[in-house]
Parts: sequence; structure tokens; C-alpha cells
Amino acid sequence: MGLWILLLLPFHLVVCVSLPSPSNVSISSFNMEHILSFRPGPGTPSDARFIVQTLRFRRNSWKAVSSCLELMAGQSCNLTSAFKDPFEYYLARVQAFTRTQTSNWAVSTRFYPLSDTFLGPPEVSVSGCGNCLILQVSVPTLKNQQHLDLHRELIVNVRRTRDGIQFRLTLPYKEESVITYLQRGVEYCVTVAVTSFSNSNFLPSKPYCAFTSPPPSKSSVYIVFSLLGAFSVLGLVLIGSVVYGGQLRFKLFGQRSPRSLSYILLQGQSRESVELSDRISVTDLHKEDSTARPQISSTSEERLEDWRGRIKTVAKSDV
Repeated sequence: MGLWILLLLPFHLVVCVSLPSPSNVSISSFNMEHILSFRPGPGTPSDARFIVQTLRFRRNSWKAVSSCLELMAGQSCNLTSAFKDPFEYYLARVQAFTRTQTSNWAVSTRFYPLSDTFLGPPEVSVSGCGNCLILQVSVPTLKNQQHLDLHRELIVNVRRTRDGIQFRLTLPYKEESVITYLQRGVEYCVTVAVTSFSNSNFLPSKPYCAFTSPPPSKSSVYIVFSLLGAFSVLGLVLIGSVVYGGQLRFKLFGQRSPRSLSYILLQGQSRESVELSDRISVTDLHKEDSTARPQISSTSEERLEDWRGRIKTVAKSDV
């Protein structure tokens, strides 16, 4: 009898030895989707399976998760449906088991869905409005918590692309917001994060860039500079021509002024002589007219007398 006990003792010790407990049991949450992950303990056999249970503090009883009864090493457990109440505290635990062995339970830290979840980056679109930017913000849908409004504030980081100057704004959460008092025709890049009063875990969006107003095209810039250059050259040419023309006129006036004065005097003298000659000719004409008039009148009287005599002669012959 004692011999049989000695032979069965090693087998009994093997059966009673428990499996290594799982390690690194943790719960990660993103947009209210809760995932439990763990690692098998050192020396855990490859055929071991794992079971997950959760505890709700108000009920104070452990409950197995139906979808996580026989997990393999490397698999995770989705606890979103198990953690339905976002205002409740939860615990989760994991145990390894085989057909003949089990491990001790490995328990997670206390988990509060409302404050422990990470709020993911929103979808953002940016457009210019003159001296402002219009933000269109769309937050991702929360898993199994569509009725819960967690989003309360927008943290907006604005960076000017030209020189890297940036500032930060905290705005009430709205689907459309306006950032004012910006420079016109300047590009700004914006990152947006969504927070709530009970949650400080948030991930910002990627940068979204836009101009406050359409920037001038390169062709228009070239045209403006070419016009400025042309007007500058034309102005210099006009100024040079005015200065050169003034100097040339001054020289010509200095050389020709005596000749022009003598010419004016000669013209004056010639005009006076012409006027005198005109006056003399007019006087002579008057004299000739006065002498010619008596001759014309005497001749006409003689002709009248001649006609009268002829008429009388004809009349007598008719009688």
C-alpha cells in the first residue's frame, strides 16, 4: 500500500500544480468601444484557453462574457456590450485553463467608461471667408452610446503657414464654427480636438489647411511687376526728355534771340511802309475820281442833246 502511494505521488503533484496566471491585463477604450487584452503567463502550454469575466460594482457579482469563454493566446475580448452603463465602474479578470488545470485569476484595474475612453479625432473641413475660416466638424459615432452627448468643447490650434505663428482657441462644440480676425489671402492650417467636461482624453485631428481668400495667381503677379517696371522706365524717359528739351530750348533761345529781334524790327518797319503806301494810293484814287466825274457828266449831257435832236428830226419827217 505504501508503495502505491509513493508511485502515485508524482502524478498527484502534477495534477495539482496550477497554470501560470495571465499578465498585462488591461482595458483600452476608443470612442466608447472597450477592448480587453492580456498575455499568457510564462510557461503556459500552447493548448491553454482563457476565459473572461466582468464585475459591475453595484451588483458585486462576476459574470462571464459570452463571446470570451475560450480565447486563445493573442486574442482580445470586446467588452463594449458588457460595459453598457457609462456611469458605472467595472472590473475584468482573465483565467487560463486546460482540461486538467486552471490558473489564478488576473484582475484589471478599475474602469470607468465615461472618463477612461479616448475621444477620437473628428473629421474637419476648412474653407476661407475673406478674413476668416469656416470649420465644419463631424465627430465619430460612439459605440453603443449614440444617445450620450459627450462632446462639449472644441480645442482649435491655428497655425499661419507663412511664418509659423500659431494660437489656440477653445470654442463651444458646434458642427460649424468661424475663426475671425485673420489676414486676407493667407494660408492657415488648423487642427481640431473634441473634449468633454468629464473626459480629458482626446486625440487631435490631422492638419487641415486653407486660404482665407483666394491667393493671387503667379501670372497676375508677373503682370503686375512687368507693368510696374514698364511704367518706371516710361517715367524715367519722360523726365529725361523734359530735362533735355529744356536745356536745348535754352541754348537755342540764347543763340537766336538777336536775329529774332532784328527780324521783328524789320517786319515792323515794312508794315509801316506798306501802310503808308496804301494810304497814298487811296488818296490818289480819290483825286482821280473827283477829276473824272465832271468829264463823265458832260459827255452824257452831250449825248442826251444829240438824241433829242434826232427825235425831233424824225417827228418832223413823219408830219
